[in-house]
Amino acid sequence: MNGYELSRTWFDFCFENPEKIKPTHTAIYLFAVEHCNRLGWKKKFGLPTAAAMECLGIKNYKTYINSLEDIVEWQFIEWVEKSKNQYSANIITLANSNKESTKANTKALDKAFLIQGQGNASIDKPINKEQINIEQLNNKILSTINISEVPKELKDYYRLAVLFNELFIKNLENKGAPTKILETATFEQCIPSIRLMVEKDGVSLEQIDTAYNRLNSAEEDFWKGIILSTKKLREKIVQLLAQNNNTKKKLTETAMNQAVINKVKKYD
Repeated sequence: MNGYELSRTWFDFCFENPEKIKPTHTAIYLFAVEHCNRLGWKKKFGLPTAAAMECLGIKNYKTYINSLEDIVEWQFIEWVEKSKNQYSANIITLANSNKESTKANTKALDKAFLIQGQGNASIDKPINKEQINIEQLNNKILSTINISEVPKELKDYYRLAVLFNELFIKNLENKGAPTKILETATFEQCIPSIRLMVEKDGVSLEQIDTAYNRLNSAEEDFWKGIILSTKKLREKIVQLLAQNNNTKKKLTETAMNQAVINKVKKYD
């Protein structure tokens, strides 16, 4: 089991046994799961009493040890070696034996949330970390985002969006035009068009590179005033490629996507 499964099983148990649970139980168990995670999921590990009490804000040793004993009794934790006092660590292992006893009720908490907290709303599945990251990123200004914040599968699209947005700003500055809209462009305004251009339209990275070079060329003037967003780039890339003097040559020299080639030919 991983940390998510362990905590989920714990909260299923809490929901089924509200008369037994106190906040200290949850705090101690989740601290043990987190500590085990940081130790690389060791089977047996020391749970430092003083550190746990300080971190969790538990002032009374008796409160701490009684709560820990309850968790052991409920078979979420197993003793390997019990500490003799509050100055030594308990050696424990995280137990999985409670999983089967609560298996039939794993949906209970989900159903309760639906009935009590969600009204008529429906839930297909819990929101995961990746979904949360995307929601947080969507409204952030592109230039303020660190690439480490971007999900792995979107990093290449993010890099392309940043390159093109900087190019659009430069082209506007060269014309003496305002750039505020582009400087405040958000993740949600820039990334989807790049992604759809590649995944849905079949535009290759090589074709995107050709489009970038064209828009960055000193010889180009017409398209610089039209393509000023990744959305417009997606709409006009076929025409842009078709009007490139080197397009026909590149079509024969590179393995460009056939669907895009066919679209380009319509504009030749």
